[in-house]
Amino acid sequence: MTHHLDDIIALFDGLFMPGYQTRLVRGEDEPLYLPADASSPWHRVIFAHGFYASALHEISHWCIAGARRRQWEDYGYWYQPDGRDAEQQREFESVEVAPQALELLFSRACGLPFNVSVDNLGGQADVDRDAFRARVEARAARYATEGLPLRARALHEALMTFYQQAGSRQAAIAAGLNCLAEAAEAV
Repeated sequence: MTHHLDDIIALFDGLFMPGYQTRLVRGEDEPLYLPADASSPWHRVIFAHGFYASALHEISHWCIAGARRRQWEDYGYWYQPDGRDAEQQREFESVEVAPQALELLFSRACGLPFNVSVDNLGGQADVDRDAFRARVEARAARYATEGLPLRARALHEALMTFYQQAGSRQAAIAAGLNCLAEAAEAV
Protein backbone atom coordinates (compact mmCIF):
# COMPACT_ATOMS: atom_id res chain seq x y z
CA MET A 1 0.00 0.00 0.00
CA THR A 2 1.43 3.34 -0.98
CA HIS A 3 0.77 6.62 0.76
CA HIS A 4 0.95 9.77 -1.33
CA LEU A 5 0.47 13.21 0.15
CA ASP A 6 -1.67 14.15 -2.83
CA ASP A 7 -4.17 11.48 -1.74
CA ILE A 8 -4.63 12.68 1.85
CA ILE A 9 -4.80 16.29 0.63
CA ALA A 10 -7.42 15.39 -1.99
CA LEU A 11 -9.48 13.38 0.50
CA PHE A 12 -9.39 16.12 3.15
CA ASP A 13 -10.11 18.92 0.69
CA GLY A 14 -12.86 16.93 -1.00
CA LEU A 15 -14.57 16.39 2.34
CA PHE A 16 -14.03 19.71 4.05
CA MET A 17 -13.57 22.49 1.48
CA PRO A 18 -17.26 22.61 0.54
CA GLY A 19 -18.88 22.75 3.98
CA TYR A 20 -16.05 23.95 6.22
CA GLN A 21 -14.01 26.11 3.80
CA THR A 22 -10.89 24.29 5.03
CA ARG A 23 -7.90 22.95 3.11
CA LEU A 24 -4.98 20.71 4.04
CA VAL A 25 -1.68 22.38 3.12
CA ARG A 26 1.82 20.95 2.90
CA GLY A 27 4.06 23.20 5.01
CA GLU A 28 7.75 23.81 5.35
CA ASP A 29 8.62 23.91 9.03
CA GLU A 30 6.29 23.83 12.01
CA PRO A 31 2.66 22.77 11.67
CA LEU A 32 0.08 25.52 12.06
CA TYR A 33 -3.64 26.15 11.77
CA LEU A 34 -4.62 29.44 10.16
CA PRO A 35 -8.21 30.63 9.87
CA ALA A 36 -9.35 32.35 6.70
CA ASP A 37 -8.16 35.94 6.45
CA ALA A 38 -7.40 38.67 3.92
CA SER A 39 -4.70 36.51 2.31
CA SER A 40 -6.82 33.35 1.98
CA PRO A 41 -10.55 32.61 1.72
CA TRP A 42 -9.82 29.14 3.16
CA HIS A 43 -8.98 27.98 6.66
CA ARG A 44 -5.68 26.10 6.44
CA VAL A 45 -4.49 23.01 8.30
CA ILE A 46 -0.76 23.17 7.61
CA PHE A 47 1.30 20.06 8.26
CA ALA A 48 5.07 19.90 8.68
CA HIS A 49 7.79 18.95 6.22
CA GLY A 50 5.53 16.98 3.93
CA PHE A 51 5.20 14.13 6.44
CA TYR A 52 2.11 11.96 6.15
CA ALA A 53 2.04 11.39 9.93
CA SER A 54 2.15 15.15 10.50
CA ALA A 55 -0.85 15.56 8.19
CA LEU A 56 -2.82 12.97 10.18
CA HIS A 57 -1.82 14.60 13.46
CA GLU A 58 -2.80 18.11 12.40
CA ILE A 59 -6.07 16.83 10.93
CA SER A 60 -6.77 15.19 14.30
CA HIS A 61 -6.46 18.54 16.08
CA TRP A 62 -8.78 20.12 13.53
CA CYS A 63 -11.35 17.34 13.97
CA ILE A 64 -11.54 18.09 17.70
CA ALA A 65 -11.53 21.90 17.56
CA GLY A 66 -14.98 23.44 17.86
CA ALA A 67 -16.36 26.15 15.58
CA ARG A 68 -15.17 28.98 17.85
CA ARG A 69 -11.63 27.62 18.17
CA ARG A 70 -11.41 27.19 14.39
CA GLN A 71 -11.61 30.98 14.11
CA TRP A 72 -8.28 31.44 15.97
CA GLU A 73 -4.72 30.79 14.87
CA ASP A 74 -3.65 27.38 16.20
CA TYR A 75 -7.14 27.18 17.72
CA GLY A 76 -6.06 29.62 20.43
CA TYR A 77 -4.19 26.90 22.29
CA TRP A 78 -1.08 27.37 24.35
CA TYR A 79 1.93 25.55 23.04
CA GLN A 80 5.15 25.29 24.97
CA PRO A 81 7.90 24.16 22.59
CA ASP A 82 10.38 21.39 23.17
CA GLY A 83 12.19 21.83 26.48
CA ARG A 84 9.22 21.61 28.85
CA ASP A 85 9.52 21.03 32.60
CA ALA A 86 7.48 18.29 34.35
CA GLU A 87 4.36 20.41 34.88
CA GLN A 88 4.40 21.72 31.31
CA GLN A 89 4.88 18.18 30.03
CA ARG A 90 1.86 16.93 32.01
CA GLU A 91 -0.22 19.76 30.52
CA PHE A 92 1.03 18.95 27.02
CA GLU A 93 0.18 15.27 27.39
CA SER A 94 -3.28 16.01 28.80
CA VAL A 95 -4.25 18.01 25.70
CA GLU A 96 -2.58 15.54 23.31
CA VAL A 97 -4.38 12.35 24.36
CA ALA A 98 -7.53 12.91 22.29
CA PRO A 99 -5.86 14.12 19.07
CA GLN A 100 -3.26 11.38 19.21
CA ALA A 101 -6.05 8.84 19.76
CA LEU A 102 -7.70 10.05 16.55
CA GLU A 103 -4.33 9.99 14.81
CA LEU A 104 -3.92 6.36 15.92
CA LEU A 105 -7.30 5.45 14.41
CA PHE A 106 -6.55 7.37 11.21
CA SER A 107 -3.16 5.64 10.95
CA ARG A 108 -4.78 2.24 11.31
CA ALA A 109 -7.34 3.14 8.64
CA CYS A 110 -4.45 4.05 6.32
CA GLY A 111 -2.49 0.91 7.20
CA LEU A 112 0.34 2.97 8.69
CA PRO A 113 2.27 2.43 11.91
CA PHE A 114 1.58 4.91 14.69
CA ASN A 115 4.01 6.31 17.24
CA VAL A 116 2.93 8.51 20.11
CA SER A 117 4.69 11.84 20.31
CA VAL A 118 5.74 13.17 23.70
CA ASP A 119 7.50 15.97 21.81
CA ASN A 120 9.98 16.96 24.54
CA LEU A 121 13.41 15.85 23.40
CA GLY A 122 15.29 18.68 25.12
CA GLY A 123 13.05 18.87 28.18
CA GLN A 124 13.96 18.57 31.80
CA ALA A 125 11.05 16.27 32.62
CA ASP A 126 11.19 12.50 32.74
CA VAL A 127 8.71 11.21 30.19
CA ASP A 128 6.89 7.91 30.59
CA ARG A 129 6.27 7.15 26.94
CA ASP A 130 4.62 3.78 27.70
CA ALA A 131 2.14 5.32 30.14
CA PHE A 132 1.26 8.04 27.63
CA ARG A 133 0.84 5.47 24.87
CA ALA A 134 -1.52 3.49 27.14
CA ARG A 135 -3.63 6.63 27.70
CA VAL A 136 -3.74 7.30 23.95
CA GLU A 137 -4.72 3.69 23.20
CA ALA A 138 -7.42 3.76 25.90
CA ARG A 139 -8.88 6.95 24.41
CA ALA A 140 -8.80 5.42 20.92
CA ALA A 141 -10.66 2.37 22.25
CA ARG A 142 -13.24 4.69 23.82
CA TYR A 143 -13.67 6.50 20.48
CA ALA A 144 -14.09 3.14 18.76
CA THR A 145 -16.89 2.09 21.12
CA GLU A 146 -18.59 5.46 21.74
CA GLY A 147 -18.11 6.94 18.28
CA LEU A 148 -15.86 9.49 16.68
CA PRO A 149 -16.55 13.21 16.46
CA LEU A 150 -18.42 13.96 13.23
CA ARG A 151 -15.55 15.30 11.10
CA ALA A 152 -13.25 12.54 12.37
CA ARG A 153 -15.89 9.93 11.55
CA ALA A 154 -16.26 11.29 8.01
CA LEU A 155 -12.51 11.28 7.41
CA HIS A 156 -12.11 7.83 8.97
CA GLU A 157 -14.79 6.49 6.62
CA ALA A 158 -13.02 8.07 3.64
CA LEU A 159 -9.65 6.63 4.71
CA MET A 160 -11.14 3.17 5.21
CA THR A 161 -12.80 3.30 1.80
CA PHE A 162 -9.62 4.47 0.08
CA TYR A 163 -6.98 2.37 1.85
CA GLN A 164 -8.78 -0.71 3.17
CA GLN A 165 -11.35 -1.21 0.41
CA ALA A 166 -9.22 0.13 -2.48
CA GLY A 167 -11.91 2.61 -3.42
CA SER A 168 -11.13 5.56 -5.67
CA ARG A 169 -10.61 9.05 -4.27
CA GLN A 170 -14.10 9.96 -5.46
CA ALA A 171 -15.66 6.91 -3.79
CA ALA A 172 -13.80 7.67 -0.56
CA ILE A 173 -14.88 11.31 -0.59
CA ALA A 174 -18.47 10.25 -1.30
CA ALA A 175 -18.38 7.85 1.67
CA GLY A 176 -17.13 10.63 3.96
CA LEU A 177 -19.64 13.15 2.62
CA ASN A 178 -22.37 10.58 3.22
CA CYS A 179 -21.38 10.53 6.93
CA LEU A 180 -21.62 14.30 7.07
CA ALA A 181 -24.99 14.29 5.27
CA GLU A 182 -26.44 11.59 7.54
CA ALA A 183 -25.45 13.61 10.61
CA ALA A 184 -27.05 16.76 9.15
CA GLU A 185 -30.28 14.85 8.42
CA ALA A 186 -30.38 13.49 11.97
CA VAL A 187 -30.45 17.01 13.42
